[in-house]
Amino acid sequence: MDILTEALGSMRTGQPRSVRTYGRAPWGLRLPPVVGAGFHVVLHGTCWLIPLEDAPHLKPVALGPGDVVFLRDGRGHILADHPSTPAEVERPDQFRPGSPLGTVTIGGDGPGTSLLCGNYHLDQGRPHPLVRQLPEIVHLATRHGRHPELSAAVQLLGTELENPRIGSAGIVPALIDSLLLYILRAWIEEQAPTETKGWAAALGDSAIAPALAAIHEAPSAQWTVESLAVRVGLSRAAFARRFTAFVGEPPMTYLTRWRMTTAAKLLRESEASLVTVAARTGYSSEYAFAKAFKREYGRAPGGYRRESRAA
Repeated sequence: MDILTEALGSMRTGQPRSVRTYGRAPWGLRLPPVVGAGFHVVLHGTCWLIPLEDAPHLKPVALGPGDVVFLRDGRGHILADHPSTPAEVERPDQFRPGSPLGTVTIGGDGPGTSLLCGNYHLDQGRPHPLVRQLPEIVHLATRHGRHPELSAAVQLLGTELENPRIGSAGIVPALIDSLLLYILRAWIEEQAPTETKGWAAALGDSAIAPALAAIHEAPSAQWTVESLAVRVGLSRAAFARRFTAFVGEPPMTYLTRWRMTTAAKLLRESEASLVTVAARTGYSSEYAFAKAFKREYGRAPGGYRRESRAA
């Protein structure tokens, strides 16, 4: 069971929105907050990512060729050739017929920078703990052999964008979609060797990773702390302590969270009856499921389904 894919899939609510940005110094672009999570890929040149005044705890980040930035909460920020360059308000992106991307050109006649910018539509109302534990800004450099898979994805994107050919209209959105998984996998692998708790460590732990996989693979199973502990070869108390330390919440709390997340996705994306959704998420009756769902989401399953489809 691929927990990273499952966690992201539970939050995805739409396709990514992407814009090619071309800047020639001096240039600065003020980008407003977005719903979901933002990202930038530097395809050529250099620039700075500068947090807005409402985030004094965040520092400007210098970016170079191949660098990737992921903004967990879609926070507003500035992109510029230098921190001192005044920033313009974001311009409406322009889509050419047949192109999967918008384009923005800005600046003077100095050195140029080419970026792919955009956002992933993620439900931040109930973020998965894995995403919630990420830093507000994830900066990954792919030069000098670091993160080779992410680097390869960036190079493929750059090639398709610079020299579009037959099939590019399908390839580029698929690469952008895959980029999110590459970004988070690279961050997890970068953190895992030094982390002693949190999701980066949990996904590599010999006891907690199998327990998480079991919950994700079979949310309808009648799991208990004891049955999960037996499955991974720990005592009940040791497993509960270890799970809570890594994941940030007790096993049964996470199980309920994942059941409700799975139920919400089924309600949004399928025509399954409430009885079927209840059964797939471990509830013996529609009534018990509806009560649990309303406690988590603040509204009945039927109302949630109608609202999510009307949005």
